[in-house]
Amino acid sequence: MYNLPLSCVIIKAMEFISPTKGRLSFEEMFREIISFIQEEPKNPYHLIVGTDSLPGEEVYFVTAVIIHRIGSGGRYFYRKITNKHIKSLRQRIFYEATLSLETASLITSQLAKNGVSELPIEIHVDVGTKGETRQLIKEVVGMITSSGYSAKIKPESFGASKVADKHSK
Repeated sequence: MYNLPLSCVIIKAMEFISPTKGRLSFEEMFREIISFIQEEPKNPYHLIVGTDSLPGEEVYFVTAVIIHRIGSGGRYFYRKITNKHIKSLRQRIFYEATLSLETASLITSQLAKNGVSELPIEIHVDVGTKGETRQLIKEVVGMITSSGYSAKIKPESFGASKVADKHSK
């Protein structure tokens, strides 16, 4: 048996869905992102990662990865997972943030290997100043920014509250 680094094992197990290309491995999704950037390399881009969830007997988590060509549209990909052990809103929000951080970290690592490390990455969290999640903002945003990423909350966190939310139902 080979001793692969944990990040390689995680990447191999990740499967994303593209609304236009269907099911993609992490590597295929990453190549699509790079290809999109290479179509118009002089344009500015943001890479956005956001996760939303739908509670129930099992909690469904959807992580969206969006490559936004500023002023000219974008592409997105998403992955779904379930977790039976998340019981509280606090656990759910922190798990959403952790899934986004995991995905952003893997993408950051791949970007560095491909010479595109200056691409800004934002993590969109499904918390806001209204509702039950307002008490979690400082902790969740602190967790993300201390990991080196920019954090956006509602109403600016469309990666989580619109794109991921659309596929969590």
